Amino acid sequence: MTVKNKKILIIIGGGIAAYKSLDLIRLLQKNDMEVRTILTKSGKEFVTPLSLSTLTKSKTFENIFDSESESEIDHIALSRWADIILVMPTTANLMSKLSVGKAEDLATTVLLASDKDILLAPAMNVRMWLHKATQSNLKILQDFGYLFVGPEKGEMACGEFGEGKMSSPRQIFAYLKNYFYKRNLVKEKKLKALITAGPTREYIDPIRYISNESSGKQGYEIAIALNKLGVKTTLITGPSKLISPKGVKVKKIISADEMLNEVKKTLPVDLAVCTAAVSDFKPADKKKNKIKKDKLNLKSINFIKNTDILEFISKNNRYRPKIVAGFSAETENINKNSFKKLKNKHCDLIFANDVSKKGIGFESDFNKISVIDKKGKIKIFSKNKKSFIANKIAELLLHKLIDDRNIN
Repeated sequence: MTVKNKKILIIIGGGIAAYKSLDLIRLLQKNDMEVRTILTKSGKEFVTPLSLSTLTKSKTFENIFDSESESEIDHIALSRWADIILVMPTTANLMSKLSVGKAEDLATTVLLASDKDILLAPAMNVRMWLHKATQSNLKILQDFGYLFVGPEKGEMACGEFGEGKMSSPRQIFAYLKNYFYKRNLVKEKKLKALITAGPTREYIDPIRYISNESSGKQGYEIAIALNKLGVKTTLITGPSKLISPKGVKVKKIISADEMLNEVKKTLPVDLAVCTAAVSDFKPADKKKNKIKKDKLNLKSINFIKNTDILEFISKNNRYRPKIVAGFSAETENINKNSFKKLKNKHCDLIFANDVSKKGIGFESDFNKISVIDKKGKIKIFSKNKKSFIANKIAELLLHKLIDDRNIN
């Protein structure tokens, strides 16, 4: 794997660790990567524009209004030029600004205007890092999709020891190398994913149906996250008020049978994630006309089972994806019932969640997930926004595909 000709835009913040940016620039250039820099006003207290320009052999950008390059609109041009943007050191002050979307100088404007991944390398005193405000900002930024490397535990410039030390240039380079490796591999292998989301409706007559309260939010977010990582993603969704994700192929269905048919059309894929809350049963006989109230006999409605779509995908000998993951919406014995579901349906992973709790159940913007594998090993994704959970799930799935050598 090569990182040759990859373009890195480095934004240098106002912390003593800023001097390490010089070593990183040398390391990146040694590996044939292109580097441009933005130096913040506070960063200028630790590193000079001349030293950066000398190393990069390129202009060091400082001001949002630059008469020499006004026509290029630097905050747009720079963000579009880069393959990834790195902020080092990312101070507590800068994290605070980014968490509320400030755009008060060239650095913050570039970050707000960027359509590329942004990697933050925090550096601050241990008490500043552990402060509730900083930890709150961390969660917000993770939910926004910012990537993080570090901080590490170690001795700081102030003499104290603890978490808050910026990752070393070699650690940051290793992160970047792995970042491009995974994305190059996804691109080369042209990976495909299938996501099911939302509820299904099983009609009793033209106006009455059985369904559930699934909003489809988690499935939509997973589709967005995988698409962002370069995976060609198809989202098969039941009735939902959500807007179709940009760049994702969306197939809208109503019933479980329709979802099953679209799944069959979409296979084969490399990975499948079944988040849809598919109705287990459907009326054996759907009436063509509305059943009049005085003629409605509830005891006379017969139901039959729908095909279990997760099980169908997992047991598909011809087109089984390399990774099959399902969601297990439970109200009691969450992990026990979910592991049983994993075994019975022969999938590789189960994402278990407690839908009895309003804060993380149907319709909520938040979730808490237990990731369970075939061996019964459990990993917890603590309560966070569904978009953040989706990013963690997408990274986990690609990690499993790549590192478990499921890609040939």
